[in-house]
Amino acid sequence: MIYRVIGLAFVLALGFLLVIMSCALYGNWWPLFVVATYVLAPLPNAIFGRYSNRDVMSDQETDLADAGYFLTALMIVTGFCLPVVLAHSGIITVPAMAMSISGGLLIYGTIITYSRAFSEDDDY
Repeated sequence: MIYRVIGLAFVLALGFLLVIMSCALYGNWWPLFVVATYVLAPLPNAIFGRYSNRDVMSDQETDLADAGYFLTALMIVTGFCLPVVLAHSGIITVPAMAMSISGGLLIYGTIITYSRAFSEDDDY
């Protein structure tokens, strides 16, 4: 259990290191705006998650829970597409874009792995 937490912390730190290095190596700090999407992405699910229907036999979801899922997906897509748009417009270089996207993959992968490994739902 403790080795999972240490491994996830290492991968998360590596992801943030890649994003910061994509800024520092190429002297352009625009890719750092992607970190805001990493921080803000889980918030809609955390806020609107309590409005979701927890009944296993029901297929209905509330509108607020769907809005939270939509906003979370919007933040995740923004986190991946913002470096592409910045590289296409010539604001950042292509290697900085690649480092920022790979750092984002590591960060989002860590968040997903943590939430699945340590969720309170026990499926039998």
